[in-house]
Amino acid sequence: MNISDPEFRLAPGIMLPEHEVHLWRVDLAAVATSEQRWQQILAEDERARAARFFSSRDRQYYTATRALLRTILGGYVASEPAELAFRYSERGKPSLIPGHSGPLVEFNVSHSGTRALLAFARGRALGVDVEQIREDFDHEALAQRFFSAHEQSELAALASSDSYHGFFRCWTRKEAYIKATGTGLSHPLHQFDVSLKPEDENALLATRPDGAEAALWSLQEVPAGDGYVAALCVRGHGWRLKS
Repeated sequence: MNISDPEFRLAPGIMLPEHEVHLWRVDLAAVATSEQRWQQILAEDERARAARFFSSRDRQYYTATRALLRTILGGYVASEPAELAFRYSERGKPSLIPGHSGPLVEFNVSHSGTRALLAFARGRALGVDVEQIREDFDHEALAQRFFSAHEQSELAALASSDSYHGFFRCWTRKEAYIKATGTGLSHPLHQFDVSLKPEDENALLATRPDGAEAALWSLQEVPAGDGYVAALCVRGHGWRLKS
C-alpha cells in the first residue's frame, strides 16, 4: 500500500485481520507539503520534537511520518488519530497505551531518504527497516565491526558491483530483527546471522546463544523502491503480507 497524496484520507472501515501484516510505503517528498495539516494530528510532545529539527525537510518528514502513523493506527483501532497515546520501552520501542476500544495492534516505523515504511500486525511483535543505498562510506570496515563472521563471508563473496547493495541488505535485516525483539542496538549484532540473498523467504539463519530463537521469527526483504532496500521481521509464521 502506497501513500503519495498530500491529501491522503484513510478509507473508512479499514480492517487488520489477525493473519495479515500490513505494510504502508510513504513518499515523504510528496506528502510533506501538507505539514500544517499533519501538525494538527500530532501530540504536543511530537510537535515540540518536530520544532527541534534544524532542517525544515527533516521536520516535515518527521511530522508527516508521525501523523500518518497516527492516522492508520486510528483506523485500525477505531479511535481519533490525535487522541492516541504512546508509551516507550526502556529501549525506546513505541506501543499504544492500553485502554483504546479497538484490538491490540503492534506497529513499527522506519524512514530513510524520501521513504518511510509503516508496518502493522495484531498481536505479533514486528520490526521494519528501510535504508537508502549509498556508496560514500567504508562499508567493509563497518561490516567487520558489526556483522557476524558468516555475514562477512557472504559479503566478501559478492561482486564488487553488488557489494554496497549487499551491505544494506544485511544491515536492514539485522535492524528489522533487533527492532522486532525490542532490544535495539544493545543486542550484539554478531550474535545472529542473516542471509544476504534477496530471494530468501526467511533470512534469519541463526541466533546465539539460544539457537531455538531463530525459528520463532519470519524475516524477509520487502520492496521499498529504486535506490532503497528494506526488511520486515515478524514473530511467528503463517501470516500474509499485504502491501
